[in-house]
Amino acid sequence: MPNYRELLQQVKSEIDEVDVTQARELLASDERPLVVDVRELDEWTEGRIPGAIHVPRGNLESRIEQAAPDHAQPILLYCAAGNRSAFAAKSLEELGYENVVSLAGGYTDWKRSGLPTELPRTLDGAKRQRYSRHVLIPEVGEEGQLKLLDSRVLLLGAGGLGSPAALYLAAAGVGRIGIVDDDRVDASNLQRQVLHSTARLGEWKAESAKRTLEELNPDVDVVPYLERLTSENVERILADGWDVIVDGADNFPTRYLINDAAVWHDIPLVHGSIYRFEGQATVFEPHGGPCYRCLFPQPPPPELAPSCAEGGVLGVLPGIVGSLQASEALKLCLGIGESLAGRLLLFDALATEFSEVRLRRDPACPVCGDSPTITEYVDYVEFCSGRPAHA
Repeated sequence: MPNYRELLQQVKSEIDEVDVTQARELLASDERPLVVDVRELDEWTEGRIPGAIHVPRGNLESRIEQAAPDHAQPILLYCAAGNRSAFAAKSLEELGYENVVSLAGGYTDWKRSGLPTELPRTLDGAKRQRYSRHVLIPEVGEEGQLKLLDSRVLLLGAGGLGSPAALYLAAAGVGRIGIVDDDRVDASNLQRQVLHSTARLGEWKAESAKRTLEELNPDVDVVPYLERLTSENVERILADGWDVIVDGADNFPTRYLINDAAVWHDIPLVHGSIYRFEGQATVFEPHGGPCYRCLFPQPPPPELAPSCAEGGVLGVLPGIVGSLQASEALKLCLGIGESLAGRLLLFDALATEFSEVRLRRDPACPVCGDSPTITEYVDYVEFCSGRPAHA
């Protein structure tokens, strides 16, 4: 049986290695390889090659396909001295990767040669514990959690849909959450709007939401807008710079207004709506799929739009749809998975059935079509009497 040194020599004779000069040339080439640091976490936090991703040697085989699904993609592996990365390169070749090299001398030689290094942002101990279940997921990991902490999501409404969406976005660590709502907490809200409580009756919903979310997760900065979204304030609110918008409104004027704004500002819009036992959700990604007006170019006549209060809704339904909206928003912030863009997900609570309808962009859409006819904000006549309740 060969000893470790003999086994290492054998492995190195079977893989491709590059020195730091060759590695630098590879990183400057048009086909820049994916740089994978296979060291342990404590080594990674002390410095890395710029642009590297962290996949510890012990997790390499189980996680590498998430980072490099294309087995033909060039990959440069490194560790501290070039030994662990050599074994890692051998493993990847056995997994079918075609273009893998190991950095001889590893990070030690890279630093000794005076080449650029960087200190990665890392979660402190408290955040690592709070988000530990996210860190364990290969598609999220520490870098994904840091991305969530840098993310900014705007919620329209702190009502039925906004409540579960806000709670899960805050719990997930979305760093900045804006909430637009000009309504106050009413006793009739408490059957479904779980952000609020009996003790909050009469309070502004946006302020109540802020208290609840910051008590849930002090990492989150909640920005309340105690106003109704209109053509006069939409530009000011969007100027705060949002990555994703979650639409929890229950009235047509707000839906059309935020749709148009999202298209013109190129911001993904996560749509949800509910009625009695039925809910639906989708994602409108500007210039990559249909928008709300592709489905409904103009609002229905006021007499055909049901009152916000007369239809009713099963209390748990907004929890289901709002949670789906939060899931879509998190995927958009992380840049992972397949969103609901181009798909309308329908849920029937009575039958406990999901169904899906394919959506297509309308080239004649008045906002996102080839020849737009609506180029300015439109404040439609309100369909609901009194203040707009958000779901």
